[in-house]
Amino acid sequence: MEIPREDLDSVKNRLSRAQGQIGGIIRMVEEGRECTDVLTQLAAAQAAISRAAFSLIASGIANCTQDEDGLKDRAKLEKAFLSLS
Repeated sequence: MEIPREDLDSVKNRLSRAQGQIGGIIRMVEEGRECTDVLTQLAAAQAAISRAAFSLIASGIANCTQDEDGLKDRAKLEKAFLSLS
């Protein structure tokens, strides 16, 4: 089962924003910005990536964790959740 295009587009947009944040963080480090400012931005980028991952998992619950008979595969679902920890 494939993830719907609109769900993937949403995840892609979140990751693109996180990518921009990470570029900004690299510039901050290169400029010698305050450690607390850099850490604040790192936390924001990490949260953005986590939100993208959870969005993908939520879609996966509905679309990707089915076995060949169309039944939900609990082991696949658990593995996907644990990959985020």
